[in-house]
Amino acid sequence: MALPVTVSAAHFDPWVIMESGQCFRMVPLAGGACEAVAFGEAVRLTRAAFDRLWRAYFDLDTDYAAMLAAAPAGDGFLARALTAAHGLRILRQDPWETLCGFILSQRKNLKAIRTGMEALCEACGAPVLGTARRAFPTPHRLAAMDEPALRALGLGYRAPYLLDAARRVADGRLNLDLLAALPDGLLQAALLTVSGVGVKVADCVMLFAYHRLSRAPVDVWIRRVIDCAYGGVSPYEGYGPYAGVYQQYQFMCIRDGQLPETR
Repeated sequence: MALPVTVSAAHFDPWVIMESGQCFRMVPLAGGACEAVAFGEAVRLTRAAFDRLWRAYFDLDTDYAAMLAAAPAGDGFLARALTAAHGLRILRQDPWETLCGFILSQRKNLKAIRTGMEALCEACGAPVLGTARRAFPTPHRLAAMDEPALRALGLGYRAPYLLDAARRVADGRLNLDLLAALPDGLLQAALLTVSGVGVKVADCVMLFAYHRLSRAPVDVWIRRVIDCAYGGVSPYEGYGPYAGVYQQYQFMCIRDGQLPETR
């Protein structure tokens, strides 16, 4: 039986991370807890399991205080966002699950994405010790399904995109492990070979799976930030190596209703 682990770390709030839209398989539990299923395991932890897997997953060895202190001075909305979403960290997720999650995310809100991901896991994921939930399907398991079966799960037009990703990874055309060594431009180009993957999805995978912290994906929320807070001119190139981190704080801030003043 796994024992609970208490984690004391600055700039770490699992609830903020759960609601940040970067992952889709962290869910709330009774009593104010939350559970994540990732890498075929559930976050019901022993100390050994925490040090082996979850410390890296939650990016607890990265100095977020230093990153936040490096934020550009005089950027009022960014300063407000860094305070409002205190505790947010960029997860180090499995590239395969992240790729599929953001293919599935297109034109869906967070609740709908979670529902679709859980349906996919129930349909072809392996059991996970310690929870009734299932692991995310391997590429081979997903590639063995057909498009009608995926559409029956409510995945709609995204079904053939998921199948294309699964088949590319399963047959070795897309080696997600080897991509980690590529520079940003080549990594993005490789991800764009998958059907249904555009620049936004590729940037999400780069940020949330490959920890390319300079990537700042632009969705409808971030477009609203750019238009309202920055007069239609994106600030992200000027944010430098932590643009993706700052973008994620701003995403949380505007999605939670803290609107910037229109310029």
